[in-house]
Amino acid sequence: MKKKAGGAIFVGKYYFMKKNYVSNSPESVRMFKSSFLESLSKVPFYVPLIVYIPVIGYFGYQSFFNNPILTAIGAVALGLFIWTFTEYILHRFIFHFYPKSEWGRRIHFIFHGVHHDYPNDAHRLVMPPSASIPLALAFYFLFKAILPVHLLDGFFTGFIIGYLVYDMMHYFLHHARFSHPILKRLKQHHMLHHYDDATKGYGVSSDLWDKIFRSEILKKKS
Repeated sequence: MKKKAGGAIFVGKYYFMKKNYVSNSPESVRMFKSSFLESLSKVPFYVPLIVYIPVIGYFGYQSFFNNPILTAIGAVALGLFIWTFTEYILHRFIFHFYPKSEWGRRIHFIFHGVHHDYPNDAHRLVMPPSASIPLALAFYFLFKAILPVHLLDGFFTGFIIGYLVYDMMHYFLHHARFSHPILKRLKQHHMLHHYDDATKGYGVSSDLWDKIFRSEILKKKS
């Protein structure tokens, strides 16, 4: 009898490739047979704050202490802006890349498919440190290789601020109600991505790049 790919590691079913499948359950399926791996895949929304606020404080201090204030502010602003583009690219071309292999589909489900199948699971919404820390390190060394030394700390500060805004915004778009028109618009934008057309509306903390690349979901007129 032929074993399924990853059968010794993964459990549960994944439906993200099936059009319009969305569960209203507040808890998603178990993904790993290992209780340790399963625990690493779940995280309360505040954990990224605990992990990355000290990182922001350290690199922000280094930037403002070692550079003219306008240089530091500019570097932080640039990093924040580049994050919004990175967020869009990752979501559109990585999280929504649909592999054909069984292993690829399971990996895809772990990283993003589970969130589309079970968007109400509060513990699988923000990125767990087991994934975000390696990504943060990879981006840091990439920026170190291409940026002038005096801009690195400020740029990375802004980039991580952007990531935290994204993660917190993502959580509260799913679990909060807003009265502010901008936040209401972003919530609608993201809910349309989940419940109307997952091939559009990739921006979470901003819909800027959806407008630029024409991937915005236009609300249907009644």
